[in-house]
Amino acid sequence: MSEKGNRLREAADLADQEQELVDRQKEITDQMKKNWLKEQRVSSHFDVEKRFAAEYQLSLSKARKELSTNVKKLQVEDNDVPSLIKQLRKYRRTLKGEEKIAITNSIDNLIKAYAEHLDNTIENAYWISKYKPLVKDMTCNEDTLIKLSYVTDEDTRRDMIDNLCKYWEAKLDRQGLPFNKSYAQLSKEMVNTKKAFKKTLKDYMLGVSPKDVIKQEILKAVCEDNGISSRQIHERLPSNLFRKTSPSIISKMANSMNITNVNGAFYKIHDDIKKDIYAYTAAFIDSDGYITMDKNYNPRVGLIATGERGKAFMMEMHKSLGCGRLHLDQKSPQATRPVNRLNFYSGDDVVKILTKCRPHFRMKGANADILLELIRMKKSYKKEDWYSQRKEELFQLMKYENHKDHVGYDFSQYGIDPTTVAKLHDNCKMTLMDKLDYENIHKEN
Repeated sequence: MSEKGNRLREAADLADQEQELVDRQKEITDQMKKNWLKEQRVSSHFDVEKRFAAEYQLSLSKARKELSTNVKKLQVEDNDVPSLIKQLRKYRRTLKGEEKIAITNSIDNLIKAYAEHLDNTIENAYWISKYKPLVKDMTCNEDTLIKLSYVTDEDTRRDMIDNLCKYWEAKLDRQGLPFNKSYAQLSKEMVNTKKAFKKTLKDYMLGVSPKDVIKQEILKAVCEDNGISSRQIHERLPSNLFRKTSPSIISKMANSMNITNVNGAFYKIHDDIKKDIYAYTAAFIDSDGYITMDKNYNPRVGLIATGERGKAFMMEMHKSLGCGRLHLDQKSPQATRPVNRLNFYSGDDVVKILTKCRPHFRMKGANADILLELIRMKKSYKKEDWYSQRKEELFQLMKYENHKDHVGYDFSQYGIDPTTVAKLHDNCKMTLMDKLDYENIHKEN
């Protein structure tokens, strides 16, 4: 073999070894994840996702993706396996000799593969997988096992596991007993717990219609992959849901769910962010927003983002915060991607945003304090003799806070001495206004 051929063979062997290593690492990781899941106490799927994210130092979206299960019904050319086995057995009656033996072996192999598939389906329902023998005793068919993967709330999970434990206890007590009254009572108890198990699952699934399941899949896909299209969502659906819908239907359902649609791309702020929306807003203002006032001493707060994703994000933030004004697709001064803004102009909106974001600011807390003081002064203390001077001081402080890190910025255009202006923070009138408010209340009483 030539030297070139040897090098190619060595490269191929090395690639095979690397692939084997990757496969082995993935197998170990999957096994560790399964072991971790089996050790978890019974709780809602959302709580499990949070614990998994904390355990492996992942983002919640990454943890959700790692724990997602895409349980599908095993089908061959649109026939489920039990129907196919039934057809093969019927066909076997027409055969003799070696052909009959061959088709019998094929049926046996198919049954074995189907049994492994059912075992894997139970394993994917991690919260109940440790009770696999008992789940099998419930005579659960494939459809029922798939439905177990949809059970996400803690109460339903606990009820079903409680029924499995009662069944197991009765089964243990019945072992070794002769056929007598106690045996019959325990058998009846086992039958009743089976019925209770199936009823709990049925009642849960009645509250989750196919349309609800599709909506859950749409929301999950959009949160995991912002900017996804309806066609891509449709392609990711499990086969049983894929046949029940279309890209057009998915688009209409997404719009009805208040998911932001920008030129056929769907975006959604995840519910985890919405739970702490003001912390997220504060971080956004710190990085890509502003807190300032104009030359007429009017407060201005805003968020800025560019491009299609930025547009969708501003629309989502507007819906989540419930205030502000959108300015979309504005021309960029640099003639690059369109600029999108969510601005807050009114005093009430600014006070609401800054007050709730104030504990979370890391860079612009001083700017927020300046505006909150200004708005309070303008609202109730315009007639005070210190109002005009303090208003001008706040204007200078705002300019200083916004530009103190800009090398070479000309503060003199606003009559600001950058070496002394920071001392104006000490003239804050918030305590004085608190005192005046207190006195006014007592006068009215």
